Amino acid sequence: MRAARLTGWRQPLEIGRAPDPVCPRDGVVLEVLACGICRSDWHVWTGGDPVDLPHIPGHEYCGVVVETGPETRCWRVGDRVIAPFILACGACPDCQAGQQTICATQVLPGFTCDGAYAERVAVAHADANLTRLPEGMDPALAAALGCRVTTAWHALTGRAALRPGEWLGIWGGGGVGIAALMLGRAMGARVALADVVPEKLAQARALGAEVVIDARGDDPTGAMREATGGGVHLSVEALGVTTTTENALTSCRKLGRMVQVGMPAGDHLRMDLPWDAVYSGQLAIYGTRGMPAHRYPSLLDFLTATDLDLSPMIARRVGLSDATAELELFDRAAPPGVAVITDFTA
Repeated sequence: MRAARLTGWRQPLEIGRAPDPVCPRDGVVLEVLACGICRSDWHVWTGGDPVDLPHIPGHEYCGVVVETGPETRCWRVGDRVIAPFILACGACPDCQAGQQTICATQVLPGFTCDGAYAERVAVAHADANLTRLPEGMDPALAAALGCRVTTAWHALTGRAALRPGEWLGIWGGGGVGIAALMLGRAMGARVALADVVPEKLAQARALGAEVVIDARGDDPTGAMREATGGGVHLSVEALGVTTTTENALTSCRKLGRMVQVGMPAGDHLRMDLPWDAVYSGQLAIYGTRGMPAHRYPSLLDFLTATDLDLSPMIARRVGLSDATAELELFDRAAPPGVAVITDFTA
């Protein structure tokens, strides 16, 4: 198969032939229809989230089943499917309790095994993780459901319980931030979004953000608190860096909630944060990572019921050979929108 492999930190991905993946006994092999290029892939590419080399990145994918393992019962060759980036075993006590994202034996394509910057990818524990691709859904959008949209949905509904009429503050207008904005608006929240890229602020405004904050200013948290009448009820940190985490905490009103969506890595694994704001404001802090596979129906039903069009998230459809250039964009303030690999021959 054709694949893009990481052979050294920050080195151009090597485009060429790679062995076809071996089908897990309880899994499937997919022909990849689309794979998103995510900031988490950048952490792998830079070595901030190190993996064994050589390695095929890519964790945000959808595809067509081309092979099934002997222990797979629910899926057949030809099925079009999507999957969360955390492939849980489905059998341990945490999985049985519905908490698949903390499964102790989880498999993560693109992290703990080869991912989907390739024509094919292996998916373990298929019966516990796969969801049928909705009829007519654009594969590029379906790929985004594997990480950015699902992570935002679980943060807002499964962890921090956003309610209609509340102020939602989002720090970072990348893929997960824009997903949180669109989902939050559809849930009836009022949304404020902060970023340092003017084009991202313009996109947020166009997508319904009531307040946009240029975080290059002297006091962005003060600006957000003032614009929202004392602070947001729920803040989302969507980058995984110290500055935005501090801003997310200090932009909350008293008794507010903050959910850490961005993945801290590299220099940001340990952060010096204003814990006096947590204490005096009596804030609640949530961590979140991915979404349990069993919650896909709630998300898909919501998208259908609200007729929410998430396609504005998709900014660029690229070829496999463009992946390195897209990863390099995360070294600085990246342009608006999500890039998705849709052509694995280019």
